[in-house]
Amino acid sequence: MHLSSLFTTVLVALAAVHPASAQLPASSGPSYSPARPPAIPLAVRGPYTNAWSSTSYNGTLNTNGVVFWPGNALGWEGMVTVDGVTYEYLGTGSQGLPALSTLKSATPLTVSYDSQYSNFTFAAGPVELTASFLSPVLPKDLCRTSIPLSYLTVTVRSTDNATHNVQLYNDLNGAWISYENNRTLEWAMYQGSTSINGSSSSGKGSAPHTWLYALQEPYLFGENYQFPQWGNFTFSSAQGGAQNMTYGSGYSANVRYRYLISHSLRNNVDGEFRGWGEQEPVFAFSHDLGSVTGNASAAVTYTLGSVQDPIMRYLTSSGIVSLKPWWSKCYGDIFSMIAFHYDDLAQSQKLASQWEAQLKSDVKSYYRANPAPAPSTQLSPSQIIFDSDDAYGYLNTNNYTGVAAPTVSEAQAYYSIVALSARQVMGAYILAIPPQSTSFTRQNSSEPLMFQKEISSDGNVNTVDVMYPAMPFFLYANPNLLRYNLEPLLQNQESNFYPNEYSMHDLGSSFPNATGHVEGNDEYMPVEESGNMILMAYAYAKFNNDTSYLQSHYPLLKQFSNYLTEYSLLPGVQLSTDDFAGELVNQTNLALKGIVGLAAMREVATLTGHFSDASNFSATANDFIKAWQTYAIDPSGTHTVLSYQYRASYGLLYNAYPDLLLNLSIVPPHILAMQSAFYPTISQIFGVPLDSRHEYTKSDWEMWAAATCAPGTRSLFVTSLAAWLNATETGLPFSDLYDTTDGEAPQNPNIEFMARPVVGGHFSLLALRAGKGPVGS
Repeated sequence: MHLSSLFTTVLVALAAVHPASAQLPASSGPSYSPARPPAIPLAVRGPYTNAWSSTSYNGTLNTNGVVFWPGNALGWEGMVTVDGVTYEYLGTGSQGLPALSTLKSATPLTVSYDSQYSNFTFAAGPVELTASFLSPVLPKDLCRTSIPLSYLTVTVRSTDNATHNVQLYNDLNGAWISYENNRTLEWAMYQGSTSINGSSSSGKGSAPHTWLYALQEPYLFGENYQFPQWGNFTFSSAQGGAQNMTYGSGYSANVRYRYLISHSLRNNVDGEFRGWGEQEPVFAFSHDLGSVTGNASAAVTYTLGSVQDPIMRYLTSSGIVSLKPWWSKCYGDIFSMIAFHYDDLAQSQKLASQWEAQLKSDVKSYYRANPAPAPSTQLSPSQIIFDSDDAYGYLNTNNYTGVAAPTVSEAQAYYSIVALSARQVMGAYILAIPPQSTSFTRQNSSEPLMFQKEISSDGNVNTVDVMYPAMPFFLYANPNLLRYNLEPLLQNQESNFYPNEYSMHDLGSSFPNATGHVEGNDEYMPVEESGNMILMAYAYAKFNNDTSYLQSHYPLLKQFSNYLTEYSLLPGVQLSTDDFAGELVNQTNLALKGIVGLAAMREVATLTGHFSDASNFSATANDFIKAWQTYAIDPSGTHTVLSYQYRASYGLLYNAYPDLLLNLSIVPPHILAMQSAFYPTISQIFGVPLDSRHEYTKSDWEMWAAATCAPGTRSLFVTSLAAWLNATETGLPFSDLYDTTDGEAPQNPNIEFMARPVVGGHFSLLALRAGKGPVGS
């Protein structure tokens, strides 16, 4: 039985006693595996190639259509014709066409995902169609990782052992390249690198045919409502095993209607450039698969993506320079990259399958070493209650120990979370060729610079406190990526472009402009970011056994540590990474970050031969943790407080996680045991609140906290987050911020998060095992 089916059983039991608190999956519609998330990743290969299909209110690929990560509708239409009857399986474009007896909606059957693929199956009369969306997650393959293109492979097979005549149609519109529908686009059709506009090419030949379209008046390194204002969008296909391929562009209704009538296109290129809102232009392919016989299958592959070259603006000692994308170093120009990617499908599939198999194996290995509570200690669905008086969810009526969704394997629940998170993490990053003639002499030209967009919150470049929660993914998948991400920040501060003694908050307020903050007026989070930088630098070095890295950056790391020595125990009024919750004086968890950071600096100093510094940092960290305990523990002795001066307050103590991850042994074990026992007493239906001020939580911090807890509490965190995935109707890419009582987004439109790379924090358990920490060692 799949995870989504098991959760349905649990949620039905919950709804019986508290129907307002549970959003139940529909009894009809497709089945989901391993879970039913709020949105399914389709093409997620970068900040601008980032398309999803919402499942909100039982929507499917051919009812809710396709959206850009913020929710903007994107035109992506897919139809299959079987024996003269056409079925729409992708998009909602048929709604604008005249009613035709030969036009129907395909019936969704299944939806499944893993770390690489999202697969949708449909019934189209006597034919089953599978739409397989592949965005490879290959963290150790820098060249393939840098390609901003994604695959769609459509496969059809007969389900009645009879022979059927089959054609396929697929188109994209201009909404992929511009937020404003009145900005004039220009477009062309290429075969390989040769323009074939107006040549009536038949679409034959091995080289892929590519629609290339862009803004007629681009704005270099500009964004408008998250859309890039420069670069091209590409949409490619080839004849492959089809009997014939045709293409066409023009007004969407005309192009689609022509296909419906003739089941082919005209091999024409619309010559009237315009915005995508005026006589909506679409760019289409049609494939005639001929006869599909018996159980034999036939397939067509498409590739698509948003391509920028140059890709970043970057401040160097030689001034502000434009950086080229890393893929151009690997493959050359855009046409060579498109051709390589299209022809690389089989190899990408092989490599993707290997990474996916390793992920599944590692999840199993973790749970073999760290098993979940025995089933005998869990409740059956009939025993699950919802206590409306105190809002605790999934309580054991005997001892009030929180147990979420107990009929579900924790390992399966955890896999459903990390598999959904992988593409989202990588979708926030780009790789760039480092600048050539600057004073950054240590930069190895054979290695990229890595830039992160702070998707959906601030849009900053390389935000330190967004990189920090994502860190477990990179430590698990490829620690070098963390180093490539840290490098631009270190270069900026070591070149004295930043005037403050503490760490900068980000590398630029507006992606893709990594121009720093030469006036030092970035968001003020000094303890937060200084601690983060030390911990990330040491984590990379520890996981990669790279002491020379610490040596080369020692002066700057010591500078940050000196700041922590002065301010971490009593940080005063500062923001933490949870800045959306507002400032708070002497935050317990923030102070702990600084103390753990000083313990990490003790190790850095030791490894680099600075033994006097190591002694000083060790003594300071030890003194601080003793004092911290007197301030941080509630008078009840049952938990730590949110802020030193607020009795009975509480919060997730997630900054204890790096202590375990890095074997620092600065946080006393009794603190972790105390917190582990406390979290279930405040758990809600969909998890443990971030702190006592609100009912919302952060999924990344939940998984960090889970890694510090005993198995029973860890299971509570993991399974309640997976339960939220199955129940929420938020309808947008995996949010790291949600309400624990009703599963929806917080009731504040200013802090709605989605598609953020911080979901890399969900890999906390796997990173802990990869680092051979005390849990699972």
